[in-house]
Amino acid sequence: MSYSPLLISLIESLRCMPGIGVKSAQRIAFHLLERDRDGAKNLSASLMSAANDIGHCRKCRMFSEQEFCNICSASGRDGKSICVVESPADVMALEDATGYRGLYFILMGHLSPIDGVGPGELGMNILDQRLQEDRITEVIIATNSTVEGDATAHYVAEMAAEYQISASRIAHGIPLGGELEYSDSGTLSHAFYGRRTIE
Repeated sequence: MSYSPLLISLIESLRCMPGIGVKSAQRIAFHLLERDRDGAKNLSASLMSAANDIGHCRKCRMFSEQEFCNICSASGRDGKSICVVESPADVMALEDATGYRGLYFILMGHLSPIDGVGPGELGMNILDQRLQEDRITEVIIATNSTVEGDATAHYVAEMAAEYQISASRIAHGIPLGGELEYSDSGTLSHAFYGRRTIE
């Protein structure tokens, strides 16, 4: 017996999320329809609002409803230090684990020519402008310990060197091939404070 068109559409829509296959999408759809229709309506409204109203901070590219995100607009942050990360999840991980009080720049990915992701797709022009204009004295590169993360770190370090800005990269603690958002806070804190200068 086949499902109704609306149910099929719901299951297929849920599959757009990472790690959600057919069975998981089916289980979520059935749960929402059987036990939590109010939750389903709230989820639907939240997704619609987020999709329509959340954009990117003009300065760091964090998700934000405002022109500048809460971190960039906070008065107590150190404006001379900028930490370059691959994703908003990395910002949250560092905020929770390190006590870092500088600013961020979020690439929304990493260099990957094979996937058509170059400097333009990562907002490197925005980062370059910040390095020129914002009196940055330190760039901390916290890209993932992958081949693509290493290539991206090297690219960012070269950009910093053009403006005689010190560049360091988080070093030990994060395993090769590991990603920041999946690291525990102790490991992440150790890696962050054990960063080394890129030569």
